Amino acid sequence: MFRRLAKWLHRTRQSVLWIGSIGLLACSGAPVQSGTSDRLDPDTEIAPFVSELVSRHGFEPERLERILGGVRVRPDVLEAIARPAESLDWYQYRPIFLTETRIARGEKFWRAHADTLAAASREYGVSAEIIVAIIGVETLYGTRKGKHLVLDSLATLAFRYPRRSKFFRSELEQFLLLAQQEGFNTPKVKGSYAGAMGIPQFISSSYRRYAVDFDGDGVRDLLGSDTDAIGSVANYLKKHGWQRDGAVALPASVSGDKYKALVKKGMKPNTPVSDMHNFGVVVLYASDNESPGALIELTNKNDSEHWVGLQNFYAITRYNHSSLYAMAVFQLAREIRKRYSGVEG
Repeated sequence: MFRRLAKWLHRTRQSVLWIGSIGLLACSGAPVQSGTSDRLDPDTEIAPFVSELVSRHGFEPERLERILGGVRVRPDVLEAIARPAESLDWYQYRPIFLTETRIARGEKFWRAHADTLAAASREYGVSAEIIVAIIGVETLYGTRKGKHLVLDSLATLAFRYPRRSKFFRSELEQFLLLAQQEGFNTPKVKGSYAGAMGIPQFISSSYRRYAVDFDGDGVRDLLGSDTDAIGSVANYLKKHGWQRDGAVALPASVSGDKYKALVKKGMKPNTPVSDMHNFGVVVLYASDNESPGALIELTNKNDSEHWVGLQNFYAITRYNHSSLYAMAVFQLAREIRKRYSGVEG
């Protein structure tokens, strides 16, 4: 899901395992406002926020005051967001996700949910292996959904992290609306320290906007329903431009220096593949030379590799705004499909 979390993927192995996705915030070394209490101030923090939400949404003020009054400010959340990002190169990033465990569990997840994945693919046009891989990258198929209280995390960042207070105040508002709509036990919901939650690690605004009740039980349950998670991931990608039966990325080779201009353009596919040869780029397996693409450069230990990301690659980067993330999803998906289909090598 997520522009501002994209840079966080590069911090540590553990943070990547949790957020892979959720890619919504830009990590910064800006100072945090630590405060002098582990509780929100009832007059300067809680009261104005409650007034805003009552005015906009008709919340019961006493209930909001009670919920927010129970929040504990979490120093570990402030410390996590304040650490400068440590950029990982592709050769360091790839082994985090392309593991035997993640591939094997991906095959097992696919077999356990084959009918649901097939239904999601039919309805939304997204390949089953991509859905499986995203859930695998985000939470290891629902087994690592985060251990932070979402309410505490969002409130801490909304009121004690000025650098992103506007965004987190909005997400806290969205979380309270979401909890009301979906019947969550607000203080008990757990997720990442940035507030992403559930099997696919949606933040609150994305949960409200893109989650679907794919099992038809009347509840959009991304916290516990694999079926709803599968449908919601597929819906998210479709809403962000996924093209049915389209390729994701194509390997490429480069020569000279002109190709660097394409790399600098970023991840959005806006250069026709047929024009890339003018920049010293040879694209392999390009069946539709008029398709727009983006040249992606990945740094290995001793050299770099190049790929042309197509529209579906870009759709994956809308889940997490990182070419490393999208490539990890793509390559994990390929390995899971091979295993599922009984193809070796």
